[in-house]
Amino acid sequence: MATYAIGDIQGCLQPLLSLLKQVSFDSQKDTLWIAGDLINRGPESLETLRFLYSIKDNLKIVLGNHDLHLLAIARGHANLKRNDTLTEILNASDRDVLLDWLQAQPLCHYDPEFNAIMSHAGVPPCWNLEQTLAYAQEASNLLQSEYANDFFKVMYGNKPNQWDPELIGFDRIRAIINYLTRMRFCDEKGKLDLKSKEATNKSGNKDFKKWFKFPSQLPKDCQIIFGHWASLEGKVKKKRVHALDTGCVWGGSLTALCLNDWQPYSTPCPMIRPIT
Repeated sequence: MATYAIGDIQGCLQPLLSLLKQVSFDSQKDTLWIAGDLINRGPESLETLRFLYSIKDNLKIVLGNHDLHLLAIARGHANLKRNDTLTEILNASDRDVLLDWLQAQPLCHYDPEFNAIMSHAGVPPCWNLEQTLAYAQEASNLLQSEYANDFFKVMYGNKPNQWDPELIGFDRIRAIINYLTRMRFCDEKGKLDLKSKEATNKSGNKDFKKWFKFPSQLPKDCQIIFGHWASLEGKVKKKRVHALDTGCVWGGSLTALCLNDWQPYSTPCPMIRPIT
């Protein structure tokens, strides 16, 4: 029995199948973790979602920003963007089954056996393990409640960009989701820069650094698994921090990490989207 974590698939089903074949993944006994952004921009978003649903009993998923974008569109509170490849999902006969399943997925997953935590964008340095899990559960509870559609109306936004435990209501949930699905740069107090997407800080503010450059409040040996940041190309140069978005949809590669021995595997991907 093996456990593999895979980065942003973004609707690139064929590289996913190739990678699973490479590691001899057995859906009957092995477990697959997905670090968010299952769909969008790749050519087979619907097929990818259907495949993952078919192995859901051996799957651990956390939601990414593209997954939440799909849900906001499907619930009638966002519009398709020019490069979105979500129309087939929205028009599928099984869309309700797939979307309800997706919306029920968490924003964070922690496994004490591996002492590993996974969220789409990472773990902010201002949160410890208990806080991260509790805040993620708060947001998940909202997304699975009768108030989810009301939240999707106001989900988008860069404020508040500084965590405050006194935050309440939808502002609090938006902040939690932004930390777990959109974070790249922050300052030592956890204030987010949600505009910069490059691998280096070009904001002009020297206080902003890659979130994993600050001391973590997680247990010393806790492994952090995240995706989201393709421009890092999987390079973080920090022990126990694993960046798994290696730009599959941009012609990079799709990467898997075996949690049993922490060995990475990857498969090259064809250029699907031009880098802009």
